[in-house]
Amino acid sequence: MLRSRLIPSLLIQGKGLVKTQKFQNPRYIGDPINTIKIFNEKNIDEIFISDIDVTVKKKEPNYKLIENLAIESRMPFCYSGGVNSIEKALKIIELGVEKVAIGSAAVQNPKFISDLSDRIGKQSVVVVLDIKKTLFKKNYEIFTHNGKKASGFSAKDFALKMQSLGAGEIIINSIERDGCMQGYDLNLINEVSENIHIPFTVLGGAGNLKDIGLVTSKHHPCGAAASSMFIFKGKHKAVLIQYPTFEEKEKILIPQQNLS
Repeated sequence: MLRSRLIPSLLIQGKGLVKTQKFQNPRYIGDPINTIKIFNEKNIDEIFISDIDVTVKKKEPNYKLIENLAIESRMPFCYSGGVNSIEKALKIIELGVEKVAIGSAAVQNPKFISDLSDRIGKQSVVVVLDIKKTLFKKNYEIFTHNGKKASGFSAKDFALKMQSLGAGEIIINSIERDGCMQGYDLNLINEVSENIHIPFTVLGGAGNLKDIGLVTSKHHPCGAAASSMFIFKGKHKAVLIQYPTFEEKEKILIPQQNLS
């Protein structure tokens, strides 16, 4: 039986784990290696880790940190940040990472996605769409460089383009919902996912299991990723790594009609 996936999303800045809100004001959370160790004990489906500095600062990915994270991780691991060449992607895959996620490089050179898919297999190629509405709030647009640089591409059209070029998965990431814990942008998800047939994951806005269920019940099977709800506890947002029990997860990831 196909099932949806529930995916913690972690942001790396330097060597530390941080959390942003609307892609701004990164707050230090803790050590990423220790966080991976805690998630290992919770039997999570997959983990998505993004380095938010390397593209903006034109740096190389931190291969040693990626290797240490991959060694520690017992779950499938998707990495994003500074992957703008086949050589870098191959090096990261060789470190034990299952999937590489491409953002800015896909916008700057869409053909990179087809070249990469041919080289490492489309199942390992993920395209991250960081999205917010345009100035007049009419259209969803792709942004790069931590949400600061407009691409000119509509989210819907670019998702279709990435699919046609060989992406194995799309991540639909709402900049405006990031860290707000007020629910996913369902209109955005509907618009972007409407005409794609490859797997997709949603990110940005989840605050509780109900938010997850609203997406997985309509778009089963899909990936539901979140950050704040897995690392914060209570109204004061104390740091506490958490993840649903198996029973809680099954209720929201498998539509009830599929259980009969």
